[in-house]
Amino acid sequence: MSEHYAYIVLEAEKWWNRRCNQKNAGKVFQAFVRGGKVGPLSADLLFFYIKHPVREFRGTAEFVERIAGNADELWDKYASETVFESYGEYKEFLESRENTTFIRFKNLQELTHTITGKSFLEKIGGGSMLPRNGRYLSKELMSVLV
Repeated sequence: MSEHYAYIVLEAEKWWNRRCNQKNAGKVFQAFVRGGKVGPLSADLLFFYIKHPVREFRGTAEFVERIAGNADELWDKYASETVFESYGEYKEFLESRENTTFIRFKNLQELTHTITGKSFLEKIGGGSMLPRNGRYLSKELMSVLV
C-alpha cells in the first residue's frame, strides 16, 4: 500500500474555492466527482492539484472510498457532499454522461505552502505534465513534497 499512499486529483479553481468554503462552513465529508470510472481504488490521502491557470497543489484530504455508478443514483445519495449548487449544474458538468465516479473524502486541509506543478515535476522527475486522470504517489514521495 506504500506505493498507493496518496492520489493526485486535478481540479478547477472554481470547484476548489467552493470546496474550501464548504470546509470552512464545517463540512467534514465531501465528494470529488469525475466522469466515467476513474480515480483511486484505495489510498490514504488525496492530493489536490488546481489546474490552469494556477497550476499548483493546494491541499490534502483523507480518502474514504471511490464509488462508480449511475449518475442520478449517486446524486440522490451524495449530492450534499459535492461542490455543485444544483442538479442542473451537476448534469452540465457531466456533459450528458450516464455514469460517473464519486471520490469521497474527509477532513480537507489547505496546504500552508502551495507546491507549483513545475516544482512537483522536478522533484519526481515525471515529465512535463501531470496525468489528466491523476496519479498515485508513494508515502516516501509525499513526505518529500509536503
